[in-house]
Amino acid sequence: MRCLLEPSMPESSAAFRAAATYDRMTAAFGKRCILSGIKQPALGILASVLIMAIALGFISLFDFPRFSGWISYVIMCLIPMEVMASVIWGSAQPGYVARSSQPLRGILLLLTCAAVGAVVAALQFYTVGASVSPPAPMLVMWAIVAVAMTFWGAIMFGGWPFTSIIKSPVAAGFTMLLVCYALNYVLFRVFFNYEFMKGAPVYVASLDPHGLFNAWGALSCYVSVLGVLFLVINFDLWPFATSPALMKQPVLGILWLILSLVIGGGAYYVGVNMMGMDPVAFMVKVPIPFIFGTIIMLNMLHNSIFAKLTQPLKGGLNTVASAAIGWALATMYSALAPAVTGALKQGPPAYEQEIWLASALLAVTFPFLVAYAEFLKMWPLQRATAEKAVGVGSAN
Repeated sequence: MRCLLEPSMPESSAAFRAAATYDRMTAAFGKRCILSGIKQPALGILASVLIMAIALGFISLFDFPRFSGWISYVIMCLIPMEVMASVIWGSAQPGYVARSSQPLRGILLLLTCAAVGAVVAALQFYTVGASVSPPAPMLVMWAIVAVAMTFWGAIMFGGWPFTSIIKSPVAAGFTMLLVCYALNYVLFRVFFNYEFMKGAPVYVASLDPHGLFNAWGALSCYVSVLGVLFLVINFDLWPFATSPALMKQPVLGILWLILSLVIGGGAYYVGVNMMGMDPVAFMVKVPIPFIFGTIIMLNMLHNSIFAKLTQPLKGGLNTVASAAIGWALATMYSALAPAVTGALKQGPPAYEQEIWLASALLAVTFPFLVAYAEFLKMWPLQRATAEKAVGVGSAN
C-alpha cells in the first residue's frame, strides 16, 4: 500500500485521481506514513500477539450465553462506526481528533465510536430487536450483516456518492452509515428466514422477516461475499488499479461488487451445495479465517511481507499467507476455547463452538486489532513522525 501520492504526479491527471481513489478504498489496510519504532514484520507480530491476548482475556470474563449474546452484539454495533472512521475519516476526524496527538487521538476516536455504537445498539434493540432480551438471533445476525454492508459502502464504493457531494467528511461519513443501515434493513427482510427455528426457545415469531433463504445460509453467503472484498485488497485492487477509468466511482464499486458476488457466491455454492458442508461450518472454516488472516497481513503487518513484489504475484502470495495465518489462528482459538469460556457443543442446532469462534475472531479480536492499528497507530510500539502527510485516508 502507498503512503504518499507521488509528488510529481499532476493533481489534474487521471492517474492522480485513480491513485487517490485507490488510497481511499484501502484506507484501513496497510497504509503507513513515516514512522519510528519497532520495524515490520516484528512490529505486527508483537502487536497482534498483544491484542489477541487482551481479546481472549476480555472474552474469558463472560460465560458463553452472555458472550454470544449481549457482549458480541454491543461490540458489533461499534464496528460499522469503526470502519467508517478508519476509511472515510482516515482516523483524523472530527476536528477535536485531528488536533490531538497519540495516544489522545486514538482514545478520542475510540470514545467517539463507542458513543455512536452505544446509541446504535440501543436503537436497534428497541426497534429491530423489539426489546427482546437477551438479543434474539435475528437481531444479532442483523448486526453482523450491517457490518458487511458498511464494508461495502466504505471500501468498495469509497463512501460514494456522499464523499463527492458532501463537503464535510464528518457529515459524509454519517450519511453513508445511515444509508447502509437503510439498505441493510431492506436486504435483511428480503433474504433472511428463521422458520427453521420454530419451537426453539430462541425463536421470536414477530422478529422473523420470513425472507427467501434459511438465515444461516444467507449469513454464510454474506460473509463469503465479504471475504472477496478482502481478497481484492490482498491484490492492491489489481487488476482494477491498472486502469484509471476502472478506479472511478461508481464503476469501481460496481465491478468489485459483481466480482465479489460471483466468487463469493460461487465458493459458497461449491462448499455447501456441491460438497455438502454445513453452511455454518463452511463460514467458520473458510471466509472467516481468511478475513481474519487478511487483517493480520495488511493491518497489523502493514502489507510488508511481500512488499517488494509486483502484482499479481504479490496478491497471490498475500492470499495464501492470509489463508494460512487465518487458519492457524482460528485453530489456536478453537483449541483455547475450553480454557477461555468452557466446554462448547459443536454443530447444529446450537452451533456453540462455531458461534464462539466467529464471535471471538470477528466480533471481538477484529475490532480490537483495527482500533489499535488504525486509531492508536500501534502507539507506543510505533510513533508517527509525518502524520500530516497526504495519506490513504485523506485523498479526495
